[in-house]
Amino acid sequence: MSSATSHGAAEADADGSRQRRFLRRVTWVATLGGLLFGFDTGVINGALPFMVDDLGLTAVTEGLVASSLVFGAAFGALAGGRLADAYGRRRMIIVLAVVFLVGTLGTALAPDVPVMVTSRLVLGLAVGGASVMVPILLAELSPAARRGQMVTRNELMIVTGQLLAFSTSAFLGNVFGDSQGVWRWMLVLATLPAIGLWIGMYFVPESPRWLAGQGAFGVALRVLQRLRPATVARQEYEEIRAMAAEDREREKVGFRDLREPWLRRILLVGLGLAVIQQITGVNSIMYYGTQILVVAGFGTQAALTANIANGVISVAATFVGIWLLGRVGRRPMLLVGQIGTTSALFAIGLVSLVVPEGTTRGFLVLALTVTFLAFQQGAISPVTWLMLSEIFPLRLRGLGMGAAVFVLWMVNFAVSLGFPILMAAITISNTFFVFVVLGVAAIVFARRYIPETRDRTLEELEREFKSVTGTPRR
Repeated sequence: MSSATSHGAAEADADGSRQRRFLRRVTWVATLGGLLFGFDTGVINGALPFMVDDLGLTAVTEGLVASSLVFGAAFGALAGGRLADAYGRRRMIIVLAVVFLVGTLGTALAPDVPVMVTSRLVLGLAVGGASVMVPILLAELSPAARRGQMVTRNELMIVTGQLLAFSTSAFLGNVFGDSQGVWRWMLVLATLPAIGLWIGMYFVPESPRWLAGQGAFGVALRVLQRLRPATVARQEYEEIRAMAAEDREREKVGFRDLREPWLRRILLVGLGLAVIQQITGVNSIMYYGTQILVVAGFGTQAALTANIANGVISVAATFVGIWLLGRVGRRPMLLVGQIGTTSALFAIGLVSLVVPEGTTRGFLVLALTVTFLAFQQGAISPVTWLMLSEIFPLRLRGLGMGAAVFVLWMVNFAVSLGFPILMAAITISNTFFVFVVLGVAAIVFARRYIPETRDRTLEELEREFKSVTGTPRR
């Protein structure tokens, strides 16, 4: 090999390394939105027991405080998809960072239940918007071969945020638990990643696919050249340009377009994915894990500390899930996850029914919730968020994912509002048996309707979904 050729290869390797580092930085900054998502949904787990006396919570108002964020998130997701399509993914994530900051300060300073619920609703708008916009941005920035691992880093940041929430709540609760208002310090910590997201997003490029959809082809190409080797960037650009030009010939997509069977089928798959991810009851454990462990036999302080195990397993399982997504299909992962979570829920209900209340039951329930979360966070959650970011065509991506995540958050709302009421009405064991029945229905749906999307570009998936026979199932 000549010295000139060797020099050119070395330059190409250096450029590729620089582009990979830039892509990693972009990913970690954008996924601060996922960290906030996780922290703000998880922190209520540790804060609620301390709010009960300070704010005079009943079973109903406890459910309202926990679920108001989720209710707001549903509408944040629905609006977020449309806003991301209209104004860009990057610009709207910057706006969300400000909403995160305002909502967090409102909850930390809330003097009573109405202000707390209102502030949690505002915070929910940001959480819901982030749950749509961050995966879309990551999916549109990533190369096809790495899309699974890049998008699921957002899931990693979500569970990391929950672990941080559990850990800081346990520390503050055990050290300052006798101090009035300790829960306010638990909540206010979320201001730090909100500020980091707001600053960091100014250094993140806009989605090249959104830019192409707006006709800004030159800018789209320059973004791709910062993210890919030159030949790969040009090839991907041509594919994006062709698809964007085809879409621009049509009117802006709306729900009336669902008269097209292939679009309607994709939306129904997306809505189904959203529902089956939530009816596992995962957020009954993420929001009420401390209370579940107290009912099982732990004291409040001990339950706070034991609950950290749920966060640790969630993070570890997500690392495994990211590794698996590069090696196995989305569909088999989802099915294995659904079978695992349903079995764990059945075991929790059985233990709660037959083992007397006490430390033994507490540790058994803790072991089973950890097992449940290993399947949920290692398979179901990463596959769900990844596939929701993949399956919708460019012209339907914001609307379709917004609608699917709206449904996801509404099911989440029903679970988080109803769980403490169900526990009080029919006991903890029967409550988990209800989720077992729903889990069996989810397994049947996933086996019958969920397609495979691995190892295809977003444009290839769109072309395949247009053909009834072209949608891979196995």
